Parts: sequence; structure tokens; C-alpha cells
Amino acid sequence: MSFNVMALPRRRLLVWGPATTALALLWPSSVLAHDGAARAGGFFAGFLHPLTGLDHALAMVAVGVWGAFLGRPLIVALPMLFPAAMVVGAGLAMAGAPAPPVEIGIALSVLLLGALIAAGVRAPVWLACAIVGAFAIFHGFAHGRELPGAADPVAFSAGFVLATGLLHGAGIGIGLLHAHPAGKTVARVLGGAIGLAGCAFLLGAVAR
Repeated sequence: MSFNVMALPRRRLLVWGPATTALALLWPSSVLAHDGAARAGGFFAGFLHPLTGLDHALAMVAVGVWGAFLGRPLIVALPMLFPAAMVVGAGLAMAGAPAPPVEIGIALSVLLLGALIAAGVRAPVWLACAIVGAFAIFHGFAHGRELPGAADPVAFSAGFVLATGLLHGAGIGIGLLHAHPAGKTVARVLGGAIGLAGCAFLLGAVAR
């Protein structure tokens, strides 16, 4: 029995297409999860939190895509670094540190990560880690301001970390398609779309 490697992307699209549509239909009217209203609750609320913020979700997926594009060791290092740096940002927020321009930082993370993927930029390890780590602090700061409002902060954090890991994993899966010519095009087009979304987020943040 023959195995057609080039048919894999099509099959994956058949699986991911309906799933993406379902997620889009379930997405709330406000695409920002950090609109100032904490989603009090436990594990399930924490799990849903990054999934109901389009800017957070796109940044986390982009980290996985770019890490897969860059290869070892960044395919592992970037998805590990992002949540670790988010913890730092959350800790700063809960400690009462002066608030940075969080909305602008998050929007820039989506814009720049999307642009890096679209352009196929192969940054050195130190630079890629610095970019991802710096942006993760903004994301963490946004969630750190909401975490004290959760009914169970520990369970909320566990759910949030799991969802973040799944989003990184989805990005890695997409990024690995770059090994095929058609897959590379898909990944770069997706990067461009993420970058355009980042532009929209940035305009919205500046206009506030």
C-alpha cells in the first residue's frame, strides 16, 4: 500500500477546518480576554481564558509556529520559555509593579511574531529567546492583574498553563508543515494573517 506524503496537509486541513470554524463560532464578541473583568473560577475558567482572547491565542500559536520553523533547540525552548516568562509578568502584576503598556505590548507581540513567520526570519537562539521572553512578560502581566479575582488561583493557573501548552503545540504542528513546499507557503501565509491581526490589535490599543 502506497503512502502519499503530500496528501497529509490536505487531510489535516479537513480536520482543522471544521474545528477552526467551530472555535470561531464559539468566540465571544470581545476578542480580548484581558478587558479588565476577571473570569472568576477554577481550572475550567483558567483553561478557557487564553482561548477566549484572540490576541493571546494568536501569539501563543505563533510562538509554536516560529519555534518549529527555527528547529532545535528553539522548537522546545520557545514554548517552554513563554509560560515561564509569563509567570514573571504575572508575579510583577500581583506584586503591584507599575503597569507597562500591556495592550500595546501584546498587540506588538502578535504583529512581530506573525511578521517573523511570514518573512521566514531565522533569528539566532539568544535573539529568538529575548523576543519571545519579553513579549511573554506583557501577556503574563495582563493575566496577573486578573488572577487574584479567581475563586481558586492555583486551579485557574493550572488550566491556563495547559491551554497555553496546547496552543503552542498547535503552532508547532502547523510549523512542521514547512518541511513540505506547500506547507511552507501555508505557514507563511498564516504568519502574514497573524501579523495583520496584530496591526488591528495595535490600532485598537493606541485608540483607547
